Amino acid sequence: MFDPFHIGPVVVDPPVALAPMSGYTTLPMRLLSRRAGAGIVYTELLSATGLHYGSRRTREMMTLAEGERPVGIQLFGTKPEWMAEAARVAEEQGADLVDINMGCAVPKVMKTGAGAALLGTPDRAVEMVRAARGAVGCPVTVKMRTGLREGDDEWLPLAVRLVEAGAAAVTLHARTAAQHYTGNADWAQIAALVREAPVPVIGNGDVDGAGAAVRMLEETGCAGVMIGRAALGNPWIFGQVRATLRGKTPPPEPTPAERGAMALCHLQRYAAQEEERRAVLEMRPLLAHYLQGLPGAKRWRAGVMKATSVAEVRGLLEEFLREAAAWRPGEERTSSFPDESHTTAGGG
Repeated sequence: MFDPFHIGPVVVDPPVALAPMSGYTTLPMRLLSRRAGAGIVYTELLSATGLHYGSRRTREMMTLAEGERPVGIQLFGTKPEWMAEAARVAEEQGADLVDINMGCAVPKVMKTGAGAALLGTPDRAVEMVRAARGAVGCPVTVKMRTGLREGDDEWLPLAVRLVEAGAAAVTLHARTAAQHYTGNADWAQIAALVREAPVPVIGNGDVDGAGAAVRMLEETGCAGVMIGRAALGNPWIFGQVRATLRGKTPPPEPTPAERGAMALCHLQRYAAQEEERRAVLEMRPLLAHYLQGLPGAKRWRAGVMKATSVAEVRGLLEEFLREAAAWRPGEERTSSFPDESHTTAGGG
């Protein structure tokens, strides 16, 4: 029903993307999202400044796997020459495309002049794209918002200038920076950009399921949709969207046992690439998302927020699922966890 689209040589099929999210879109989440049905995935936003100063951690966060392709590495920064340098590193790391962040509204990013703050310095924003495009052979794209605050109508002319400077696609989060994630995304702004931009436009904002994905595509004419917060603890959303966009019956919602199995799989993948304690600490918020909304989830979350090892999380899951089986007859797969030999970070 809805065709794939191209960003230069990169084919996005199905036309649905996993959004870059700091602290969340690590390699395991990207692999699981691609396997579930995402057409393209993105890394966390990574600092061009950090790369310039030789940050080992930033380099490590650029580690990619074949099973996640196509994959974009997203960068943020303020200096065009450093953005060009970072784009070259991203391409060397194997990125299928380089995405420049002009949408992050987190204060610690904006106060440096990066992220959404670039919308207030349009000439610098254009130079960022031009510098990166001149440094790499892969496509360079941009993710942006609809201005810094309500009534800001300069974002659309800027988006056109970014395309003229070499952006091969533009993702538009249809909220202002001042909104952060509050209020409703204004999809009419996505439609306006589609009319003006001669490159693929990816719509972002309030896509919380297959129905919303279809509506955004139909109402705005965008080439694809991007899903962020709705994918946290819910990689199944990509399979549901993929099936719906292809005119097929979407798979059913996962059972509690399947949610628990995926949560543990995700954690094991991350623990395979990080020190175990650090992996558990960093994944605590995401683990809580997997069982959100289920009876007993509040107590589960409280336990997880104290866990420091994979074994502790496994024990909590087994306890949770035994209780879940009691209130949902037939859900007996309380030990249905993936074999650890299949959960390495590069298993893709």
